[in-house]
This record gives sequence, structure tokens and C-alpha cells, in this order.
Amino acid sequence: MRVLVIEDEPNIRRLLRETLEESGYSVDTAADGCDGLSKATVWPYDAVVLDLLLPKMDGWDVLEQLRKTHKTPVLILSARDALSDRVLGLDLGADDYLVKPFERAELLARLRALIRRSAGQAQTIIHLGGLVIDLRGRCVQRGEIDLGLTAREFALMEYLVLHRGRVVSRSEIYDHLLDDADNSLSNSLDVHISNLRKKLNADIIETRRGQGYVIPE
Repeated sequence: MRVLVIEDEPNIRRLLRETLEESGYSVDTAADGCDGLSKATVWPYDAVVLDLLLPKMDGWDVLEQLRKTHKTPVLILSARDALSDRVLGLDLGADDYLVKPFERAELLARLRALIRRSAGQAQTIIHLGGLVIDLRGRCVQRGEIDLGLTAREFALMEYLVLHRGRVVSRSEIYDHLLDDADNSLSNSLDVHISNLRKKLNADIIETRRGQGYVIPE
């Protein structure tokens, strides 16, 4: 999953990036509102983490402009903790609001929830045939056996499962699994899909020639 962090404070921006990357997300960042809005309207992010007190364009304006064209889930992360700020943020279209300082576990849980709901999936545990996909623990099991997916393999599995029943194109996979400085998947997607199928030991992922991949309903 690919997340955009719009945060002007370098230390917090770096902390957020490291936290999210350690949890398997691809992360892009922006240090001001104008750059953040530009990226948020160009790339199909799975979620945006948005500060409010930003240079060039504040978070309120970023959110208001973004909502004119995009439904991307937005988590406001701000030191502004007044009830009026939280209400305004939600009324302008934010999906959630978390006050700084924040706990890492809560931030990640809220992001997972936003992304799941956006994909129409309410649960963190998904049963698929004889497999159990744990979105919180980021693992796939058959019975009591962990299949040992790599971070990239799990990211692929997660995206396909959350969009089960819909053909996902190769370009869509690139857009949602790579950040703006990463091209490591572009030449090896077939290899990752092949390895994933071997570990799953099941015909779950179908290839639609010329279209992409799908996990059928």
C-alpha cells in the first residue's frame, strides 16, 4: 500500500516515513501544502497523512481542494486538539483525526482501518480457501503454518485480496506498491507473482492475459 505523508517538520516527517516503511508501506512525502496537494492529485494513494499547519497552503485548504476530485482516505495528524478543529477537519472530508503526540500502534491501526474501509473490507482477518490472511500481523497462514511471505509478496497479496473480484492491472500494482523513488518491482513482478503462487500452493491468483491479475470472488 502506498501512503503520502504531508508534514513540514523534518523530524516528524522522517519518523512517520520510517514507521510506515517498517510496517510495509511505500511512502512518499511532501514538506508543504502545495507539493502535497500536487502529489495527492497525481498519484492514486491508498491513504494520506495530513498535517494542518503547513507552509504555502495549510492542511484545511489541501483537504478542501483534494475532496473536489478525490476520495483518497485522509488521516489528519495535528497538534491542534480543540474540538472545533477536529469537527472542522471531519466536516471538510477527513476520514479520521489523530492528535500529536501520537502512539505508533494507534497511528498504524487507524491507517489500516481507513484502507480496509476504503476497499470495502471490515475485518483484519480474511479467510480465503484454506488460507488466513492477517492484515494486522502482515502474514499468511495455512492452519498453524506461516507461509513466510516477504514484505513485497505480502504487499502484493494484500492489495489483490482487498480488491478481490476485480482485475488489477500491472500499472495499478506499480502505482500502489512503489513510492516515487522505487522501481524495484517493475522488472520483477512476474517473479514475485510466481513465488507467491508457490508459497500459497493454491490456484488463487489468476492471470488475465493483457489485463492483469485477479483473485476471484
